Amino acid sequence: MDYNFDYSYQASPGASLIGLALGVLAIVALWKIFEKAGEPGWAAIIPFYNIYTLFKITWGNGWKFLLLLIPIANIVFLILTMVKLAKAFGKSGGFAVGLIFLSVIFYCILAFDQSQYLGVPENA
Repeated sequence: MDYNFDYSYQASPGASLIGLALGVLAIVALWKIFEKAGEPGWAAIIPFYNIYTLFKITWGNGWKFLLLLIPIANIVFLILTMVKLAKAFGKSGGFAVGLIFLSVIFYCILAFDQSQYLGVPENA
């Protein structure tokens, strides 16, 4: 009996284009969010610095992004960061749920609506 284990796992060109489009859309939305918060927009395109800037906007201390290196706790800190991001722009807990599960869509809403940055929220 001869088994053929020669499989090719290649994404279709359409899926690759959709992924690229979502990535570009996320960068544009983060750029606008950073500008609303008084941070440089170009920070959205620099790996790791964009996370640092997001934590600076939400926690007040950008170096807290290193907490994402702790397994299991990183999920909790990322959820708390999304809740704090919603509060920093005066949004509700329902909007925070949207940020957690549909980040790119809710980043766009946050970037292009009339909300203003209120500062680092005190309590999550």
